[in-house]
Amino acid sequence: MSRLYVARNPRVAARCLDGEMMIMSGRDSTLFTLNKTATILWQAADGATPLDEIVEHLICPEFEVEPTEALQDAENLARELASHEVLQISDQPIPQRVPGGQTPTAGESR
Repeated sequence: MSRLYVARNPRVAARCLDGEMMIMSGRDSTLFTLNKTATILWQAADGATPLDEIVEHLICPEFEVEPTEALQDAENLARELASHEVLQISDQPIPQRVPGGQTPTAGESR
């Protein structure tokens, strides 16, 4: 099984309210309210960290859940959010864009 990488779509509006993310899709203006688990996934979705590591290091310790089950649930969630263009998913790291559409070069922050 290949690793899955997730990144936030830069074309969505997001705001954290009381520990839950509110996300507006740029594609169709659909509003998503993410629960605590999905919020952790969203906040960690940097395009460089594999989904299995996000689950292992952030989700499992927080919720004391079985890693295999948590990973399957996280993959399903990531694919669902990607179908609404809220997240981007790939089997390779996803380069993040900086304003102006450029990919950061060495020494630049994301």
